[in-house]
Amino acid sequence: MKIALLATGRIADTQLAPAIAQANGAELWSVLSRDKVRARAFAVKHAAASPQPAYDDLDELLSDDALEAVVIASPDKLHAPQTLAALAAGKHVLTEKPMTTDMASANAMVEAARGAGLRLGIAYHLRWHAGHRALHRLMTGEARTGGGFGPIRHMRVQWPMQSDPGNWRAGAELARWWCLSGVGTHCLDQIRWFMRPHNGEISKLVSVINRSVYDGPHEETAVIAMQFESGATAEMCNSVLFAGPRRMEIYAESGYALCENTLGADGAGRIVTHEGDFGFAVRNPFVGEIEDFVAAVAQGRAPEVDGCEGLRNVELLLEAVA
Repeated sequence: MKIALLATGRIADTQLAPAIAQANGAELWSVLSRDKVRARAFAVKHAAASPQPAYDDLDELLSDDALEAVVIASPDKLHAPQTLAALAAGKHVLTEKPMTTDMASANAMVEAARGAGLRLGIAYHLRWHAGHRALHRLMTGEARTGGGFGPIRHMRVQWPMQSDPGNWRAGAELARWWCLSGVGTHCLDQIRWFMRPHNGEISKLVSVINRSVYDGPHEETAVIAMQFESGATAEMCNSVLFAGPRRMEIYAESGYALCENTLGADGAGRIVTHEGDFGFAVRNPFVGEIEDFVAAVAQGRAPEVDGCEGLRNVELLLEAVA
């Protein structure tokens, strides 16, 4: 599948372009940047295959009949207009998280994909961390009865990072959230992924939001508590004010799992359960998300994380900072 990469920033350069190159059935075809010189350099570096691989105009890039899909890695508030333009041009879309910054745009994206008969996926790469995936199968799938865990009762996810007001997510022009956009949206997706199969949807959300250090428009630290329809609970903490361990803790009726530094880009870290070390192969999770997207297009099915999943994530993020 011939894929264009929209944006040439850090994630596009270090994760998405290499993942497209490694993924079965995928090929980097072309690149969009605000700076055509940068687009050309990026296209050369990552061996984009189109005879005309570099663009600074989205409509021109989308007019290429050979192009089949786009992966969007631009700032948050650009996701919706770029997605809608790509879908109108007949291209499938995988967009970075969060899918957009308001419900009207999220609904428009989902409806446009449905109306065009095209695939819309949201890039939550942590679902393809090999350890998370094996643990998810054991705790929520058919293997759950043999996993020694029982029903999940509570989850806790912590992912702090240090940033500063110079980050584009700190301002209102390109983003709606700061720590929740950078990493919190991933934490929320992991919680819903693990909890929903046996606990239903989130029915109550309570948040504590701090903006007091930089006094900007967006959250600096967010602590969110959730309750599911079953009564099970979850909590998450994200911040741009301090660094620390990245942890995901899952507590079930008969066992637990502690994931240490598995939240990130490299597919690594350590997982320990009540039975001891939980071994897994270290694999690039970005390759997994690209391969699922390619397979979804080929098979005519929804990507594992589709537009409706992305829409619900946005809805909860908006509720958290309301």
